[in-house]
Amino acid sequence: MGNQQVVDLMEYVWSSIDSLCSPLTESQWKTPTDCPGWSVQDQVSHLVGAESGILGNPRPDHTPQDTSHVKNDVGQSNEVVVDFRRSWLGQHVLDEFRELTGQRLTFLKGLSDDGFAAETQTPIGPGTITEFVRIRIFDAWVHEQDIRRALGIPGELEGPVASHSVGRIARALPFVTARKAQAPDGVTAVFNITGVAGSVVPVAVEGGRGKELDAEPDSPTVTITTDVETFVCLGCGRWDPSEALTSGKVTVSGDTALGNTIVNQMNIMI
Repeated sequence: MGNQQVVDLMEYVWSSIDSLCSPLTESQWKTPTDCPGWSVQDQVSHLVGAESGILGNPRPDHTPQDTSHVKNDVGQSNEVVVDFRRSWLGQHVLDEFRELTGQRLTFLKGLSDDGFAAETQTPIGPGTITEFVRIRIFDAWVHEQDIRRALGIPGELEGPVASHSVGRIARALPFVTARKAQAPDGVTAVFNITGVAGSVVPVAVEGGRGKELDAEPDSPTVTITTDVETFVCLGCGRWDPSEALTSGKVTVSGDTALGNTIVNQMNIMI
């Protein structure tokens, strides 16, 4: 994915969120989502806080009163910028979102290739600005999907942004299979993610490590099939794996015990 395409996808997902949220009523803004303690408005506040920080703006001098839903230090940091805006009208948060993402796009569109290659700190460690924007595309799309599920307004589960975001989760599947699920050497697993073009991910375990294969094995040890929404909700920790298995949103063939273990370990929280 070239730098221009990265910018185009970033602009696309920000525009999609703007279009989705523009007509919302105040009641819709306050609708709870799958993220514990967060409303639709809180989802956008989180994105606002992230982009504001990237622009170098000072963080709010604010201490949240209720952090019972917060699980770690990252969540605590996120809660500061979210709770700071919690008493605002939803439209006020959206106005800030438009302003900050507009500033970010101006910056990104003015970057040279050398600028995109510059080293920076990303949420997953040192990387280039290009890689950082790829992470921001993924994060924005995931939170857009949180909003859509909460409001019953499905969309954007296909296309380049969805494929990019699903791919970021899918690349962790070798680690999930070999390390988290502790599948033994010789195991092959096929992940069939329906609804996104090309999202069949074959994995093999060798020497205690997982690796993605170039082609599907003829007789995989286990095959795990799920739709794209369920795959993302499991990978991002939004849905309970056991409920997804029981409801049939995930089906397992072959070694079902191993398959169930893998599904239960799919939360990678990237």
